Amino acid sequence: MLIRVGNGAGFWGDNLDAPRLLAERGGLDYLTLEYLAELTLSILAHQRSRSPDGGFVADFLTVLESLGPVLAAQPKLKIVTNAGGMAPVACARQAAQILVRAGLGTTRIAAVSGDDLLPRIDDLLAAGETFSNLDTGQPLGDVRPKIASANAYLGAAGIVEALAQGARIVITGRVADASLTVGPAIHEFGWSSSDWDKRAAATVAGHLIECGAQATGGMFSGWTPEISLQNLGYPIAEISEPGHFTMTKPAGTGGAVTVDTVAEQLVYEIGDPRHYLTPDVDADFSHVQLVQSGPDRVDVRGAKGNPAPPRYKVSMAYRDGYMASGTLVVCGDQAAAKARACGELILSRLKAAGVNLERTHVECLGTGDSLPGVWKRNDDALEVVLRVSVHDPSREAVERFVREFSPLVGSGPPGVTGYTGPRPKPYPVFAYWPTTVAREKLQHTVEVREAEKWG
Repeated sequence: MLIRVGNGAGFWGDNLDAPRLLAERGGLDYLTLEYLAELTLSILAHQRSRSPDGGFVADFLTVLESLGPVLAAQPKLKIVTNAGGMAPVACARQAAQILVRAGLGTTRIAAVSGDDLLPRIDDLLAAGETFSNLDTGQPLGDVRPKIASANAYLGAAGIVEALAQGARIVITGRVADASLTVGPAIHEFGWSSSDWDKRAAATVAGHLIECGAQATGGMFSGWTPEISLQNLGYPIAEISEPGHFTMTKPAGTGGAVTVDTVAEQLVYEIGDPRHYLTPDVDADFSHVQLVQSGPDRVDVRGAKGNPAPPRYKVSMAYRDGYMASGTLVVCGDQAAAKARACGELILSRLKAAGVNLERTHVECLGTGDSLPGVWKRNDDALEVVLRVSVHDPSREAVERFVREFSPLVGSGPPGVTGYTGPRPKPYPVFAYWPTTVAREKLQHTVEVREAEKWG
């Protein structure tokens, strides 16, 4: 027995047609949609601050609309997604309305919650949690009044419970990316809580497909025009009960599934390959073997697992002032020098007006500034893009900054253009605070009901 798990979204903003095309052509048992990252959680926290019904990934609703005919034609297809973000229940209610309109009102939808720690921070502090910053060691007290969100990375347990209750669509908050795949595997194969090697294998599978087309030729360092990215196929993991699996993609789609494309995704964002820590398992990637077993088919073996770590990772976001970024095109002889002069003019005029910004950054794109120290500098370009970015606690200071670009058209060096677009706007900054929490202090909750009963 094996299950086919395909991932049709690697981030919020991914191709809206990919999930439908993957579901139509992939012969899937499960379609996963992975939308969340630390930045995404910050954006969702901002949305929730503006509306109590906000805070979930609205793109999922658009995708679900397109999947209605597929769900009707493939009654065994299930969907597992973390699109719930900050508000899984609100997302489930909206999804239910879409399914009812599609004639799928008896479809069972689950909302998995329990990751949101924001209402519990003070109680958890009183219970001994410190929430110190993993990177700097700073105590939470330094930013406690500014905290806007706090979400633990839950594991697959809530997904397994939801599937066991007959859910066809599972909408979670913040679970670990790979858990979207681990949950279906545990549910289908009945793995025990101590089947660490099998859980590790499913974690590797989930990790390989979680970023969507990055495993099938997207962003591949060895890309050539022969690897067509038109109609790019999204990844599928064929997982068997022993934990072995094969990476592939729908037949006839663009991209490529090779040892090299899979290997690049395998080592993407994993830290110590011997200890890839997830809520489900401490996975050892160092023994994983990749074998090309056919066109666009790579067999994956050798993952090892150890007991899951005693603490969950937590992603916090705190309010950290405002920022803005503006650009101008500068052309002609000495374009780079003129662009840099424009950048300095903006900042010096602000200082003369009494505006001293906390942080500033001037870049001259086209000369090597986007990859400093990697490429040889090119200051002879006849056309460059000046980009100036600032950050400050004061919105008013940042507002003044964005007004300094247009004057350069008449009061700067010759060759300034690209000024006809809208004036950049200040936007609030949510900074990242990585920390952990003891797993025994968290408990997931699962709500399952038919779409027509979500109300």
